[in-house]
Amino acid sequence: MRLPARLFRQLSIALAMLAPCAAMAEPSAIYLVRHGEKMSEQGDPDLSARGQARAQHVGVLLHRAGITRIFTTPTRRTHQTAEPLAQRLATKVEEYDPRNPKALVEKVKGLTGAVLVVGHSNTLPELVRLFGGAPGADIGDNEYDRLYQLTPGVGGAVNTVLLTTP
Repeated sequence: MRLPARLFRQLSIALAMLAPCAAMAEPSAIYLVRHGEKMSEQGDPDLSARGQARAQHVGVLLHRAGITRIFTTPTRRTHQTAEPLAQRLATKVEEYDPRNPKALVEKVKGLTGAVLVVGHSNTLPELVRLFGGAPGADIGDNEYDRLYQLTPGVGGAVNTVLLTTP
């Protein structure tokens, strides 16, 4: 099928005008949280009862935040932390490789809407930095309550809000 020349030019102009918008896609907010408390320090443990309660709180806090995608590492505890929100939103949890944080950052920066990333005490500060945020002090081994909210600011800056979960 061949388009008339005038229609072809109009479509070409429209696509050329929309292309920069597609290139500028970015999430409206990125939420980063450490997995909830775990049953043990050995292997790939499940969440403890306290960790399960924290995961439920994260689901309640973020279910109206416009989350469109949820990313976790391949561990059970990160999946279990994300699952209450994923169920509320009827969306799936996607895995990322914590050894390649730049790949996750590039993927997320190409998305629209809000995104949740569930990680670990030793990976979240670096992710916050890579997204352009300010992570603050290192996350202690017994600290599970940080919830980072990163939002685009003026001139490409990223606003960092540090929240806590009960």
